[in-house]
Amino acid sequence: MQVDNRLLDDLARMASGAAGALSGVRGEVEARLKQQFERILAEMDIVPREEFEAVKAMAAKARIEQEALEKRVAALESALAGRTPAEEKAPAAKKTPAAAGAAKRKRPGKSAG
Repeated sequence: MQVDNRLLDDLARMASGAAGALSGVRGEVEARLKQQFERILAEMDIVPREEFEAVKAMAAKARIEQEALEKRVAALESALAGRTPAEEKAPAAKKTPAAAGAAKRKRPGKSAG
């Protein structure tokens, strides 16, 4: 019976040694895979997460500003909708009383006499 115990003890030692070796190999394989992935990602010129988040925030801000500008343009267009096409091309200038009097004096066909 003692032989059986010794055989079982040897098998248990071998199994624990193999398990220890396998865990060491596993750690080494994981480290190598991680290095390979990092090298591949560096070669692919991928954007870091921080830069991506910064650009994402800038895009969101630009979209909000664009929507505000669209509303402003729509309001200006609706304000211009009440004008006639001639008024849109050349807005009426304010006439001063002196300019109005000068325009009356320069009318062709009317004599001053």
